[in-house]
Amino acid sequence: MLSELIVINFDALFNQCKRMNKSEIDQKILDRIKQLEEKYEVMGQDMVSYLDGLLHADFLKYWDYINLDSLLGLQQPKTGFPDEMVFIVYHQITELYFKLSLWEMQQIHTHQHPDQQFFIDRLKRINNYLEHLCHSFNIMTEGMEREQFLKFRMSLLPSSGFQSGQYRMLEIGATDMINLVNRDKRDQFNDYTALDELYDDIYWKTGATELASGKKTLTLQHFEEKYSKKFLRLAEDVKGNNFYRLYLKFYKDKEGADELVEQLRRFDLLANVDWPLAHYRSAVRYLQKDPVDIAATGGTNWQKYLPPRFQTIIFFPKLWSDQEKEEWGKHWVLKQLSS
Repeated sequence: MLSELIVINFDALFNQCKRMNKSEIDQKILDRIKQLEEKYEVMGQDMVSYLDGLLHADFLKYWDYINLDSLLGLQQPKTGFPDEMVFIVYHQITELYFKLSLWEMQQIHTHQHPDQQFFIDRLKRINNYLEHLCHSFNIMTEGMEREQFLKFRMSLLPSSGFQSGQYRMLEIGATDMINLVNRDKRDQFNDYTALDELYDDIYWKTGATELASGKKTLTLQHFEEKYSKKFLRLAEDVKGNNFYRLYLKFYKDKEGADELVEQLRRFDLLANVDWPLAHYRSAVRYLQKDPVDIAATGGTNWQKYLPPRFQTIIFFPKLWSDQEKEEWGKHWVLKQLSS
């Protein structure tokens, strides 16, 4: 009867319902119906059609909402070694956390600043995602048999975790491009250097060169072909509102910025010390071998690329003392020794 009245005349229904006993119809329902009518009227839509849609729609199931069957079908090992499943799943989990981090980062980039609490809250989320990844990396370090890994990895050539484009987007969204330039060449540039020139000497490219010849690996060539234009567009988009620029412009001298500084420093350490060293620890376990270390799957120079002290990538240099920058990465080593 209620739906028929809606079709005939909504106002008549509303007035009739108001005269009804409260036990017959809840005032909250009336309010919601009125709000829905106003919502769809502004949109030029017929509310009754939407109500009919609700009547005909099936109940939402958890597995449909998160596309569970599709998600669980995305793991496609290349070999018959059981531990390859561990390798695939953890890398997929990693990329999902990076997606969440970029989701939060985009909100900060596009938000109306200054809004210190908004910045802090989203930054905390990013740090929590990264911290979870750093803590969970023992799934990779301890979770596979070494002999299995050394065999199935040969089927993955020339792909490499080095090719995580989302992680590079996090770096670009966090700081000025000059802070990502290879340490040995950083003094050759300044804040006015063109982004494409800085990108040519971005630090991670040196980590994907052949150890013997110094030439770009196929891993790097594929990576640049897929992502270079995207990286440069992003760098251009955020050159005035990356995290470092936002801090310097809006919050550097603002009273009560201690918590923001704390979270920015935490982000710096998680992204540039804890995360690469977690990878380094795994590489040592699986690839270090006397007298010559085993090469990474993409031919990356992991011995020189992963340790933070060789790269000294710091997103927010003004937030660290000279001594802290000189000892970049030392805290991780001390933490490992004390644990």
